[in-house]
Amino acid sequence: MSKTRTSAARNRIIETAERLFYAEGVRAVGIDRIIAEANVAKMTLYNHFASKDDLILAVLQYREEEFDSFLSAAMRRYQEKGETRLEALFSALKEWFQDSTFRGCSFINATVELADPHHPASAFCSHHKNQFQKLIREIVVASGSPNAEHIAAAIGLLIEGAIIMAVMQQSAEPADVAREAALRLVAA
Repeated sequence: MSKTRTSAARNRIIETAERLFYAEGVRAVGIDRIIAEANVAKMTLYNHFASKDDLILAVLQYREEEFDSFLSAAMRRYQEKGETRLEALFSALKEWFQDSTFRGCSFINATVELADPHHPASAFCSHHKNQFQKLIREIVVASGSPNAEHIAAAIGLLIEGAIIMAVMQQSAEPADVAREAALRLVAA
């Protein structure tokens, strides 16, 4: 089998698993369903992933790349419209919340479902959240806000809470509420 066909099958497996895991949960979706919907043989899946746990980790890595790409592009668009980086971050989050497929944060969802802090995917989820917090910290520090570390941590909590409330309320409004609170924190 050519490397191109192999890569295409691997990508199809990851994209299918990502869609199903995000919509229904990592524990609710079985390997047989992923195989059927990705239209691959069981052997093809296991040639690329030794276990479902390995597939979950690959899906989260893919999701991080996709989310980071979305976030960067969206923030750039909003900054081009005159928003500050912090405002652009919240505008991007609101845009994400408004997506018809929005079901919260894949990393929060996977961490809760896996319920094992030693699972490789849980460690990756922590890494992702640490990287996201680093972005927030960079934005707050660049704003010149005093006590930037504490304010960045508070804004991170506002964002995580907004994500959860957006799912529960099926509304993008939590992004606006969190944005207003974050801007007040930075201005204080």
